Amino acid sequence: MSKKVFVDLTHPFSAEIPRWPYFAKPVIDSMHTLAKGGVLTQRIDCVQHTGTHCDAPRHVMETEFDGRRARYTHEMPVDAYTGDAVCLEINIEPWGLILPEHLDDACKRANIKPEELEGMVVCLNTGMHRKFDDSKEYYHYSCGTGVEAGKWFVKHKVKCVAMDMQALDHPLHTAMGNNGGTRMNLTGASGRPITEEYKEKFGEEAYAEFDKEEYIRIHGQEAYDAKFGDLEAIGCWGTWEPCHKQMLGHGIVGVENLGGDLDKVSGKRFRFFCFPIRWYMGDGSMVRCVAEIDEDDINDVPDRVYTYGGL
Repeated sequence: MSKKVFVDLTHPFSAEIPRWPYFAKPVIDSMHTLAKGGVLTQRIDCVQHTGTHCDAPRHVMETEFDGRRARYTHEMPVDAYTGDAVCLEINIEPWGLILPEHLDDACKRANIKPEELEGMVVCLNTGMHRKFDDSKEYYHYSCGTGVEAGKWFVKHKVKCVAMDMQALDHPLHTAMGNNGGTRMNLTGASGRPITEEYKEKFGEEAYAEFDKEEYIRIHGQEAYDAKFGDLEAIGCWGTWEPCHKQMLGHGIVGVENLGGDLDKVSGKRFRFFCFPIRWYMGDGSMVRCVAEIDEDDINDVPDRVYTYGGL
């Protein structure tokens, strides 16, 4: 067996790091400098969900499916985000909704059966991490998961899902689309709302997956209840971040904006390390994600080079 090495799966952090559309810009300042005081001491002000970060259940819901109050960061087990892992390479069209068939296909190509995922960390490589930037391409037009993928993770009893996308849900399932009290229905590249662009590209029925009223109008209340009713039963808006809620509501934690040298471990099994700050009553935390893998098992791809912020 070759020696074990560590592969960084984290985007570099800075004041210029790309961030979710309505998040405040990180502020990093120096309290002391070497020239003046002989020490360098910096301070930071930023959202907990900046860059590569993890989510806790309390981030998106008040109650988990078992009836308990949704847990904060400090209430999750210390190894909640760490364990034996596999990186699944997802083949999907741009802006596509990741479905169980995509996950099944990725498992087949990674030579792992879905039933073997119980207790494991699942990393998703959709290729979006290569596009990480302050851009509509990364945020508005990312592929992403939804309610069916969330139920797939629950069915196969995974421990944690780390995704290389802007969120644990497709952009149109988030406030970037027409969901939630903070909904923005952002303007796309055409100058029209991204919801209208999606309808034009994929059709009204495909778009209805992301919009409660549209889903009920097209498919009926009974069909909506069959797909989203368990979320509604615990006080959640069904089409608003349903993958987040299916996962976190069942104790499956998540990592967003996975990056770094993810391509080096794509399709591989390894040990995944990710530890949030023990943030009392936190809804998430910035994290450092690392894969421990046999040196000979690493994919032969170039080291990741970042261009955002002039790096």
